[in-house]
Formats: sequence, structure tokens, C-alpha cells
Amino acid sequence: MDFDLTSDQKMLQTEVRKFAEAELGPVAPDIDKSGEFPWDNLKKMAELGLLGIIVPEEYGGAGFDFVSLAIAIEEISRVCATTGVIVAVNNSLTGYPIMQFGNDAQKKKYLPLLASGKKIGAFGLTEPNAGSDVAAMEATARLDGDHYILNGTKRFITNAGEAGVFIVFAYTNKELKHKGISVFIVERDTPGFSLGKHEDLMGIRATANCELIFEDAKIPKENLLGEENGGFKICMNTLDVSRIDIGAQAVGIAQGALDEAITYSKERKAFGQPICNFEMIQSMLAEMATQIQAARLLVYYAGYCKDKGMHRFSRESAMSKYYAAMIAVDVARMALQIHGGYGYTKDYPIERLYRDAKILELYEGTSEIQKIVIARDLLK
Repeated sequence: MDFDLTSDQKMLQTEVRKFAEAELGPVAPDIDKSGEFPWDNLKKMAELGLLGIIVPEEYGGAGFDFVSLAIAIEEISRVCATTGVIVAVNNSLTGYPIMQFGNDAQKKKYLPLLASGKKIGAFGLTEPNAGSDVAAMEATARLDGDHYILNGTKRFITNAGEAGVFIVFAYTNKELKHKGISVFIVERDTPGFSLGKHEDLMGIRATANCELIFEDAKIPKENLLGEENGGFKICMNTLDVSRIDIGAQAVGIAQGALDEAITYSKERKAFGQPICNFEMIQSMLAEMATQIQAARLLVYYAGYCKDKGMHRFSRESAMSKYYAAMIAVDVARMALQIHGGYGYTKDYPIERLYRDAKILELYEGTSEIQKIVIARDLLK
């Protein structure tokens, strides 16, 4: 088995790391404090092809594979988790379903907009009363002539405050339960569509996380993605892909926390020597590094399974997201512990990394949901 990255993947890793350290790192504390969406850096990333990493070149994308996408999200999230998830959502939760399930007209219209950064994407699935239980959603859509009339509310939608293209799920036949869900491409200026509450988040604070409100919103019939009542399959397939990205985001946050812990442990002195000389600190660093490498391999393998089309990769995707999220929280906690009281202040990045890490165990399916997915695959 070959564990080496390809030459293209190594080049991408190097270039994204340089860009992240030079452009994202300096502003990460500022956007965390202000909550300001990082448009300036996103425009620069669009020029580098990072907003359409997996989008085919014919639609203005970079045409890379899913392992490459994971590599890029890891490197971005290592210094700015907010930007990491913005890019992940644009690629996997918006670009991917259009790329995979859209017709030619939809691909030609929307993929170049997303890849170029002219419009940012968002994914409207979660509702106030429906998160992990997708079938509990209340949003509905009915066909009326040449339009679907969409009603409902979506909540906790990353990028929503600044997005121009939304992937939105709603029931078109509630009697069929989850088999009656459809998915629509919704544009920001759609009549009857507005934004609601802007969430004041604990971490990833500059992601323009908002409610979506649909009040007799008129969606053109041609904006149905895939077949009517075929939305659940699109949802599950898209989440399988997106969980690879979130696993990569987790690895990036964890690596960033380890980097900070190593640097601090070399500088901080106690009892006349750097604290990195103490076996307790060395033990924590070794544990953190091992957990990160294990998570990274799980994430890359899930991406590999997707790229090779070996089989449906739900188990691998769920494993990578579950484990990487768990170790990101654990590594960030240990890194903060190494910083001692200074880690509890905003003078060091570890405080932000610690807050950013927790969301990984919640979105794209909680850790408990990931374990259900894994167990069901084992028992089928």
C-alpha cells in the first residue's frame, strides 16, 4: 500500500500552507473577535482555485480529487478553522451535490459561480426542530405551475449571511416520510426568501451562520436538483463526502493546537528549564501527535475510498469524522493544559482553537450519529 501523496497533492499542500500562514493566520484572531466574514481572503483563495477544488476544470474549478480537498481543508483549518469550514461548505455541501446530481444547465450556471467565489454556497438542511433526525423536518414545497412554493425555516446554516447559492431540502410528499424529501437550488434574491437570526457562536465565529426563512418563496421548477422526492439520497451522499472535510478540519485544528503546545513548551520555563524537558509534558505531546496521525490517516483513507469509487464509503467517512472530532477536542484540551493559565487568556491562539474544536462533535451529524452509522454498517 502506497502512503505517499502524489506530486500534485504535495504541491497543493505546500502552497496552501504558505498561503494560510501568510494570509489567514494574521487575521484569524481579528475575525474571531469581530465575526466579520473573511471576504478579502476568500477572493484570494478563489484565485488559487481553493473554492472549487473538486469542481471539474470545464466549469472553472481546479479538478482535484477528494484527498486533495482534505489536504487543503486541513492546512487552512490549522491556522483558521472559520475559513476552513467556509471553504469546505462551498466545495462539498454546495458544489458537490450540483456537480454530482445536477443537470448540464445547473452545472454550467452554478459551478463557475461557486468556483470563482462570485457566489458563496450554503447548505440548508437543519431546522429548529430537526437536526440529526432529517425526516423530522417541517419545510414543505409544492409545485404550482412553473414554480415550487417553499415554506419553512432552516437554522444554524454556515455561510448563510453571505451566501448567494443555497442547497435547500423540503418535503414534497410528507406521506412518504424521508422518501418524500426533495432538494432545490435557491438563489439569494428569490422572492419570499429572507434571512433570520444571526447566530452568536462559541467558535468558528465569522461563518455568517444564520436562519433561512421561506414564506411562499417561489423556486423555479428548473431549480429542482435531481428528481422530485429524491432528496434524501442526495442528502446522505453529500454528507458522506462532507464528513471527510470536517474530519480534515478536525485534523487541522488538532495540528494547530499541537504546534502551539510545542512552541510554548520550548519557551516556557519552570524550575530552571523549559517545560518540554519534563516527562509529563513529553508524554502529552507524544499522545497528541499519535492521535493526530491516526485521525489524518482515517481522513485520507475515506477520501481515497471516494476517489477510487471502491464502494459506498459511509462507514469510512463516519469513522474519520467521529475519531478526528474526538481527538481535536482532546488535543486542544491537552494543548491548553500545557499552556497553563496563559492558555485560558486570549493572548495565545490555543484559547480560540479550543473553542473552535467543540463544534466538530456537533455539526455534519453529532458523534453519536456517526457511531450509529458505523454500527449499522457493521451489523447489516
